[in-house]
Amino acid sequence: MDELTELAAERGELNELRRLADAGSADATDELIQLAAEQGNIDELRRLSDGGNATATDQLIELATEQDDMDELRRLADGGNITAAEQLEELTAE
Repeated sequence: MDELTELAAERGELNELRRLADAGSADATDELIQLAAEQGNIDELRRLSDGGNATATDQLIELATEQDDMDELRRLADGGNITAAEQLEELTAE
């Protein structure tokens, strides 16, 4: 991991990680996903998920499930995500 990414991750600098990730840094993308998940930042996870990042999608589903966010799970399920559909089914069955 490069120094800029490591420093931004240690300081929790979401904007800097986003900038580095958008510039193509895979390490920054991984750190950004982790930080967004830790902060409960559904919007950032959604942005990364919508950009095709499967790890962000997994974290988004996990967070949406924890927060009982039926709308987000439904949006993902409507887009064809089987895991989101399964989580939505479980939450609505409770």
